[in-house]
Amino acid sequence: MEDGFPKKRNVRPVEKSNLPLITLFVLVLLVLAMLYVGYEYISDSSSNSEELTSKVVDTTSTEDLNTSEPVTEEPASTPEEKAVVAKPEEKKKPEPEKKEVPTVSASSLGGEQITHEIKSGETFSSIASRYNLKTETLKGLNSSVTEVKDGAKLKVQVKAVHTVGPGDVLRVVAEKYGVTKSALMKANGKTKDFSERGEKLIIPFPDKK
Repeated sequence: MEDGFPKKRNVRPVEKSNLPLITLFVLVLLVLAMLYVGYEYISDSSSNSEELTSKVVDTTSTEDLNTSEPVTEEPASTPEEKAVVAKPEEKKKPEPEKKEVPTVSASSLGGEQITHEIKSGETFSSIASRYNLKTETLKGLNSSVTEVKDGAKLKVQVKAVHTVGPGDVLRVVAEKYGVTKSALMKANGKTKDFSERGEKLIIPFPDKK
């Protein structure tokens, strides 16, 4: 006889597996790892943003300090003041002493005194050379004259003044006073060997005075 309880047919043995637990544990670890990484990223970004904001605050604070100080502007200087500041004080150069021309008396030279009217282009040197005088001598005779001007008159000392008579040619007159004919022509401003009767010839000194 069969028992009152029917027998189970081909009942598979129940196998206990740990795989679902391992998978669940791995997933939990992954989630925790992701949360940790996300937290680190968020904390780093927040710290960087705090540094940036602190730097911005610092720059604005320095700008505020600079702008808070009163700016003193120097008054605009005039061109005269700039010139005084730019150029150091120049020492005044001593003016060269004017050499006084010693006065020369006509009596010390001898001969006769004539008056020469200055023409354009003439100088003390050229006039003195014409009458065979030194430039210093001519200036000494005219110590009151400081500048040669057209039409001005100078005192000139010569050996003599000769009035041309009959037969007085320049060569004869030059030999009579011991001067050269060329010196005689130069003293009288002649370019030709000719003289008229009654003409007054200026006789220069044979030696330069």
